[in-house]
Amino acid sequence: MSLTSTAKKGPAIAPQSSMPSTVEKQSTSAFLTFKDYLARPTVASFVAGGVAGAVSRTVVSPFERMKIIMQVQGPGSANYSGVWGTLRRMWKEEGWRGYMRGNGINCVRIVPYSAVQYSSYTIYKELIMEPGRTELDTSRRLSAGAMAGVTSVVATYPLDIVRTRLSIQTASIGNLHVDRKHAPGMWSTALLLYKTEGGIIALYRGILPTIMGVAPYVGLNFAVYESMRDFLADEKGNVTAFGKLFSGAVSGAVAQTLTYPFDVLRRRFQVNTMKDLGFQYSSVWDAVVSITKKEGPFGMYKGLSANLLKVAPSMASSWLSFEIIKDLLQGK
Repeated sequence: MSLTSTAKKGPAIAPQSSMPSTVEKQSTSAFLTFKDYLARPTVASFVAGGVAGAVSRTVVSPFERMKIIMQVQGPGSANYSGVWGTLRRMWKEEGWRGYMRGNGINCVRIVPYSAVQYSSYTIYKELIMEPGRTELDTSRRLSAGAMAGVTSVVATYPLDIVRTRLSIQTASIGNLHVDRKHAPGMWSTALLLYKTEGGIIALYRGILPTIMGVAPYVGLNFAVYESMRDFLADEKGNVTAFGKLFSGAVSGAVAQTLTYPFDVLRRRFQVNTMKDLGFQYSSVWDAVVSITKKEGPFGMYKGLSANLLKVAPSMASSWLSFEIIKDLLQGK
């Protein structure tokens, strides 16, 4: 009998299960699929745009509220005067909460607003791009930006009008009743608007002057930013972080200055049914005539100085945040 036949047989080794390996492969595959999904231009623009909106609005929240207060302060009230005087009064009356009032709803509004705006711009760019080209010319950039602006406004306008009401309900404007201790929140304000001021129509009051202003504003913003970015790019097409910040600041300032009267009209119509503010308008033209007659030619530019202090850092941080997040998602 050979040694081989007489050797003791050891315990049988059970074959290892392939289950953990299979689960791991499935998890890895799902992660890669999700990562590829996020890297799509439209999806990456949507996510990056939402983040950029939240960052930019939080950075400039005090200036944003100050601008709104100045815009809706009618001819019968001058409690808020000048940039620094207004900031001091806001701090004196409400402390740091006065600087951030309305920012919560603003972020709730701006995240989808900015996400829709950037992603729809990406879609419109692809739709109107000339065959064989990779970038739009200036006129097409303006058109794509204008369409993106209208799309984002229609999608999120009710949140904007609620934000405006929240921003002014504790401010000392005209004969407006102020109850800083029991000021209604976002949902109660929206519900009150819906119940007492005309239902769904109340949540879209002022959308016409808003679209009239937002379409050229967003168009100019995208067109000027991309033109500035192209101008500052190196030979390989790369732009530094400072270049993106500078391009964003310039684009925001140019676009806002040229379209600012529409922003004033938008705010006035959003509070047009609040009788204690000292004004009520029957139409856009009536508002223009009334403001110019009672508040002078610069009535249509009320709050512009505060807005320019806000818009430069706002758009600079917005564009830089957008570019960084989008590059991360696309693995650049």
